[in-house]
Amino acid sequence: MAIEIRCDSVWAGADLVTMRDGHYNLIEDGAIAVRQGKIVWIGPRAESIAIQADEYTDFGGGIITPGLVDCHTHLVFGGDRSHEFEQRLKGVSYAEIAAQGGGIISTVRATRAASLDQLVSSARWRADRLLAEGVTTLEIKSGYGLDEDSEIKMLQAIRLLAQQIPADVRATCLAAHAIPPEFKHHPDGWIDTICTTLLPKVKAENLADAVDAFCEHLAFSPAQVERLFTCAQALGFPVKLHAEQLSSLGGGALAARFNALSADHLEYAAESDVQAMAEHGTVAVLLPGAFYLLRETQLPPIDLFRRYNVPMALASDANPGTSPALSLRLILNMACTLFRFTPEEALAGVTLYGAKALGLAQSHGSLETGKVANFVHWPLARPAELVYWLGGQLPCDVIYRGEKQ
Repeated sequence: MAIEIRCDSVWAGADLVTMRDGHYNLIEDGAIAVRQGKIVWIGPRAESIAIQADEYTDFGGGIITPGLVDCHTHLVFGGDRSHEFEQRLKGVSYAEIAAQGGGIISTVRATRAASLDQLVSSARWRADRLLAEGVTTLEIKSGYGLDEDSEIKMLQAIRLLAQQIPADVRATCLAAHAIPPEFKHHPDGWIDTICTTLLPKVKAENLADAVDAFCEHLAFSPAQVERLFTCAQALGFPVKLHAEQLSSLGGGALAARFNALSADHLEYAAESDVQAMAEHGTVAVLLPGAFYLLRETQLPPIDLFRRYNVPMALASDANPGTSPALSLRLILNMACTLFRFTPEEALAGVTLYGAKALGLAQSHGSLETGKVANFVHWPLARPAELVYWLGGQLPCDVIYRGEKQ
């Protein structure tokens, strides 16, 4: 039955991989009608004959997916850590590098020294690589400043970058990423500073959309994270947590108690963590790039996440030390080869469930009426090809809020 709709544009002639409910839910030879940057109709092209549009694009084949969502990145930072990559290849551990003053702290020094313009410029170069492969939504964390002024500078850089690129950008305050050198013997003092000084300023200036922390023996204890999260939520921030990457500290369950948007990494998550995450709707964000680069052997409990129906998102974790990844599509392949994801699970992880990990599932992450018109046309026969091809940039047409980029 024909539907009478007036819209700005219609995009048709490809199979639509809608990812509704986290599954392909394919519409063969489909059409998408867009008005004012949102999807106003979607269905088989044969049913779109009464739709009136100012512009009509016929792709003549291929597939259309939702715009990809990279829900965990550290794109804003100063300096370079390729020398540490060489060290790890020579057998030096991540913990040993950190103890030598390397790791996160070496990036802290470079980030503190960088100007705001330098941070925005270098992050723009990295972001452009991701956007070229179909990313239309991404999250960027602070966490390499580790003092009040530098954390503010990083968050300002994220907000400025968001104004320059065709993507929806969420900013996360990760001031509790590592113990600052100035608080080496008094980490509670840095938590105090974040709670009493930094976060109120971040809130007042609208510089962040969420608060994150690193719960690990190298960083902050569960008790310290709990204090930070209590403060963050009192200010109205949703929370996220780097949890169970290197050891089991109950971080997944801690995040769930605070109804966290996500718990991320999770290689050492226990069944109690997974069960708590399921009960509280906390997304598991898995990061195969860091797993790969650090040569980890402890796999995240994928089967437990499946059994408890915990949504599994995937992300690049793009950062200078443990995941210098600039291809989310490569992460899809890593998730399938290293973590035994199915291609459908992998695509759900960078669309609907990536959006859910950012609190955006109502507006992003799938091709459905009422959602933002972020989608990508790929000249491919089936969605599994997005996962299958290793390396090389696949040609694609990126449509951001109804406009071809």
